[in-house]
Amino acid sequence: MGSVVIHYPRLDTVFMIEDAIKKSRNYPTKTQLWRSLPKKVMYQTFNMVLRYLEDSNKIVIDKDGKVVWVFADNPNIKKALRESVRVM
Repeated sequence: MGSVVIHYPRLDTVFMIEDAIKKSRNYPTKTQLWRSLPKKVMYQTFNMVLRYLEDSNKIVIDKDGKVVWVFADNPNIKKALRESVRVM
């Protein structure tokens, strides 16, 4: 049987978790990240947000369980991508 969703995340909760991942100086585990959040979030809701971020290719969770922000939203990365040469 699948788990029952008790609470869907609000948009501000998704943004809070995204910001925490982006601003972390190292790659935290899920539990470390969850405990570091400025506001309390139910763990089920937190996992739902992580699944969403992973499905949308914004994060990856490596084999050690560390959460890594991989989405190319850095202005320097965007500039480099725009100025890169296409190889065919």
